[in-house]
Amino acid sequence: MSSAAPWSNDSRKKVLKVLFVSLLLDLISFTFILPLFPKLLEFYRNLEAQNPNSESVLNRILLGLNVYKNSFSRPINDRYDIVLLGGALGSLFSFLQAIASPIIGTLSDRHGRRTALLWSMVGNLLSVALWVAATDFRTFLASRVVGGLSEGNVQLAIAIATDISDEKQRGATLALVGACFCIAFTFGPALGAALSNITTVAANPFATAAGFSLFLIVTETIYLYLCLPETLPSTRSASADGHVGSRHPASRVHTNSHWILNFTHFIFVFFFSGIEFSLPFMTYDMFSYGSSQSGRLLGFIGLIASILQGSVTRRLHPLRVVQTGVVACAASFFLLGRVSTERELYIAAALLAVTTATVVTGLNSLSSFEAGEGERGNKLGNHRSWGQIGRSLGPLTFCSLYWWAGRDIAYAVGGGGMLGVCALVFGALKVPPGTEKQVKERAKVESS
Repeated sequence: MSSAAPWSNDSRKKVLKVLFVSLLLDLISFTFILPLFPKLLEFYRNLEAQNPNSESVLNRILLGLNVYKNSFSRPINDRYDIVLLGGALGSLFSFLQAIASPIIGTLSDRHGRRTALLWSMVGNLLSVALWVAATDFRTFLASRVVGGLSEGNVQLAIAIATDISDEKQRGATLALVGACFCIAFTFGPALGAALSNITTVAANPFATAAGFSLFLIVTETIYLYLCLPETLPSTRSASADGHVGSRHPASRVHTNSHWILNFTHFIFVFFFSGIEFSLPFMTYDMFSYGSSQSGRLLGFIGLIASILQGSVTRRLHPLRVVQTGVVACAASFFLLGRVSTERELYIAAALLAVTTATVVTGLNSLSSFEAGEGERGNKLGNHRSWGQIGRSLGPLTFCSLYWWAGRDIAYAVGGGGMLGVCALVFGALKVPPGTEKQVKERAKVESS
């Protein structure tokens, strides 16, 4: 395969700017709905309550969730019905992402990142448009299904960032993607909650938030169409040479097998998503937290993670980043099992912020080191898919343990599982030859 010419510093900066702005628009739009889930699902439940004997999709789902909830010996407050429903929808979205991610990645290897991303945006537009029109639960569910099958922005952003960076720049470039996550999760939910207080359509009280989300996605799509160049190396080689080179990836010597990296991603997200999903249960039980206090806690985590992404994560080698994050996560598990004051809760939240800022970004970087030019989309798509499988299974598994055995045992088991992840990270993952020296040299240049 013809090698694409390396990106000039100016060209790389232009692509990074497009990547940052578009991903920020996408993730802010994505996070709008997160604080709205309880009220939004209550609205649909109350709508369905007007005809309780109907065989609607929502009534059947609620019946199944109540059967599951009532199977536990200890009583579970009815307040959690909506939380359970939100968790079930989150698991469905993650499961669909696990199916779609490898397909989207492979298509981006064959037809280009830009083409795959624009087609993904078409699906996103349809998904949010369905949310705007969702006057019943069935339409809302359809919007989540379409979104789960079409959302490819994050994995394609990682592939593009990998295309335009060498191994010395890789960690810092992918930290930019992580920073977008942290910024979006700091401000997006608050903006979505504020917009939900403005009612423009009586049949859908959340149409204002959905409409603004649609505006952001339309803006992002136009911006990408006008400003994003193709970054797939083989496509750029074809444009420069006047012919298309072979798309078969060159053989590589792997330091870390993709199987080990993917499994590490899966098992980490499995436990981490459990702690994420159980946090509202625990803070409600321990401190009677409502939505405003929970939002403040999540904002604190997002702010700390944003600072770490910009200062620490981008300067350390990706393996060191992952190691730091999994140790912090294990500590937070054990601490959450013993907290008795809000001060201790915020200390545990700070540890979770360290984890949020490090592990997934570092694993994405390590996976990108092992992928050749013609297979990055597929390999990174598979890597994301394993994480999404963990995210679809972790919350239900961990919360079942939480209700069955109690907080102390649940978090102790979670902490033990995360110690196993630490053993895997420290024992099985290795630094790709030469990359640690390159990262140190880059950090010295940036600090000078």
